[in-house]
Amino acid sequence: MSGAEKAVAGGVDVRRALTEVAVAATARHGVPGLLLEGYLPALLDVARTGRRLSAVEESACRSLGAEAVALGVGLPELVDVYMSASRRLWSQLPELVGAVRGRQVHAAELLGIGEAVWQAADAALAALSAGNVEAQRLLVRREEASRREFVDDLLTGRSDVAPLIERAEVYGLRLAAGNVVVVTESDRPIDAGTGIPAGVEDAARARFGGHGLLVAAKDGRVVSVLSCPATSSARQSGDLGRSLAEVAGSVLAGHTAGGRWRAGVGRPHAGPRGVQRSAQEAVEALEMARRLDLPQQVVHAADLLVYRVLARDETAITDLVRAVLEPLSAARGGAEVLVHTLEAYFAAGQNAAGAARQLHVSVRALTYRLQRIRELTGYSVTDPADQLSLLVAVTGARLLDWPHRPLIHD
Repeated sequence: MSGAEKAVAGGVDVRRALTEVAVAATARHGVPGLLLEGYLPALLDVARTGRRLSAVEESACRSLGAEAVALGVGLPELVDVYMSASRRLWSQLPELVGAVRGRQVHAAELLGIGEAVWQAADAALAALSAGNVEAQRLLVRREEASRREFVDDLLTGRSDVAPLIERAEVYGLRLAAGNVVVVTESDRPIDAGTGIPAGVEDAARARFGGHGLLVAAKDGRVVSVLSCPATSSARQSGDLGRSLAEVAGSVLAGHTAGGRWRAGVGRPHAGPRGVQRSAQEAVEALEMARRLDLPQQVVHAADLLVYRVLARDETAITDLVRAVLEPLSAARGGAEVLVHTLEAYFAAGQNAAGAARQLHVSVRALTYRLQRIRELTGYSVTDPADQLSLLVAVTGARLLDWPHRPLIHD
């Protein structure tokens, strides 16, 4: 029978003494007493015999370190409890060891007892920390997997609505309200391991508060979902989306060489399917901006609706480009220079001088090009009846990447 197993020895209630030490050590942080289970009796037995902690005892400490994670007890608090218990026990060890041994502890023995006890305490803390860290890593992996699964279900619509609403509450999302989705990308694919999504979430929480926000990496991009206040107008929700995009872009700029990034902002929609719709709009906005070579870093789906309409009927827009612009291919050097001239002319508000400056040519040279366009196509930029056809055809050419890519012929 070990010393720790003797309830009363030499008139000293050993079990009661160990219990009082445990209660006093755990009271400061409100830590459950079960996290000290077995430690103090083992330490007392080490002091009595001079042995080391056994493999079983170290394994028990690892398990207790892991249990602390499940109970929500942080490692610093756990270590403080163990150190406090060790200090409190140390002051009573001579009396307790003497009671268990049945004789008084001599002063010369205290040095050996101290070395054995603190060596055991050190081994216990190492095992405790290892078990705690391992459990935290496992918990993080589980949470990350659960988060990825939720994001996939939310953005793809694979899950039923009711479970999605319940799961969204864990992340503070209010799916019944309007939600705006921002999708941000850079030159390189982004994943959770880069730390960028976490950085975006921290910055966004500092800007918008801790509720109604979810940030995750998906398909090489950062996806941010923000719940809008119930009283927000469409314009106010759009402003929130722009602000969120700027926050995400700022974080990406700090992680990427050259700071190149672009964000697509979906329109706010209510309900779980609304999040999916807003995300699709944000991705389409990015793709449209790329096809149109837009200069903006933040592109709103609401501003690109007319382009989405054109892009959805590729056959019709191809026919229009073929009918209006394909004759420009007969020009010396091909159609590209004349198509760029039309783009600059419309971008400058049909101002010849402004278009000439943009193209770095003289107004006379620009006028000659516009005249050549009229000769080849039969359409004039000064004729109101022709302007819409030319403008839509030029926009369609950009969507189709013509004349770099050939038009599809029936």
